[in-house]
Amino acid sequence: MMTHLLNAGLMTLGLALVSLAVGMVLAVLLCGAEMSRWRLLRLPAAFTTVLRGLPEILVVFFIYFGSTHLLFLLTGEYIEFSPFWCGVTALSLLFAAYAAQTLRGALNAVSRGQRQAAQALGLPPLYTFFHIVLPQTWRHALPGLSNQWLVLLKDTALVSLIGVHDLMHQAKSAAASTYEPFTWYALAALIYLAITLVSQQGLKRLQARVTRYD
Repeated sequence: MMTHLLNAGLMTLGLALVSLAVGMVLAVLLCGAEMSRWRLLRLPAAFTTVLRGLPEILVVFFIYFGSTHLLFLLTGEYIEFSPFWCGVTALSLLFAAYAAQTLRGALNAVSRGQRQAAQALGLPPLYTFFHIVLPQTWRHALPGLSNQWLVLLKDTALVSLIGVHDLMHQAKSAAASTYEPFTWYALAALIYLAITLVSQQGLKRLQARVTRYD
């Protein structure tokens, strides 16, 4: 049973990494939409306000049960989506809603004078963005994104409520079958802590590397 718990820990880490990758892509798109000059493109950015105003568990339930209900209304057939991918969708959207604001703040933190200086020197806009603005944005955004990654790791426990066989789900199953809830929940807590501590060390090294010339 301990092996199953460790495998569930790896599954939880994989779930978080996939959600992080999808969420980062969505966050970049939402940040770009929110900072767009065109009002029509800024409409999707309102999406982040809605998501940040809802409890995480409600978003998970809405994606899982809502997607099945919507498909039933459209097709008349009851098709249940994969709990894993519904969990990835919910966690990705939640991560993107907060990360988009972090990216927007980091972009605004880069002095406009640097862009004007690059323009005065005749540097192309794309060159200015990728070689001057983006590296500084990354340095400003990294601490906030690191915190959101740690929050995402803990939020993975929510998807156990829709049937994903993650670490929390496995701990609950082991506790119910052995009548030793403290033992299994304590082991699950140790695995969560181990993943978090390793992540923190990796993020500290990444931040030190990114800011080594500051």
